[in-house]
Amino acid sequence: MEVILKEDVLNLGYKDDVVNVKKGYGRNYLIPQGKAVIASESAKKVLAENLKQRAHKLAQIKTTAQELAAKMEGVSLTIGAKASSTGTIFGSVTNIQIADALKEKGFDVDRKMIVIKDAVKELGNYKAVAKLHKEVSVDIPFEVVAE
Repeated sequence: MEVILKEDVLNLGYKDDVVNVKKGYGRNYLIPQGKAVIASESAKKVLAENLKQRAHKLAQIKTTAQELAAKMEGVSLTIGAKASSTGTIFGSVTNIQIADALKEKGFDVDRKMIVIKDAVKELGNYKAVAKLHKEVSVDIPFEVVAE
């Protein structure tokens, strides 16, 4: 089933992408949540016209994302968490905590665009990836320390 995404969906695509998904995923999740529409011929024509009109705006958005990525390049974060004496933390560090720490440093990044590859359940150094644009992403090193 082909759908046109109306917003960025992690691990699937970005806004205005035409993607193939399974019928159940499209009909039961994406379309009712307002994240996608069915990619009919008329919808594809409307999308093409909209993309043509927004080409300049999209280039400006990409430039803004690249500037933000350049500013974030040297940033490293320290996340405090309650930990046991063996170094295991209670709970885990999530993308919400990374987004909050970035906001404290002056970078406004949506938590949905931050990806942590592995579960962070111990003290130490880790990396997260902020996907600012479909072509722009930046690595964010962070350290988890005991509070």
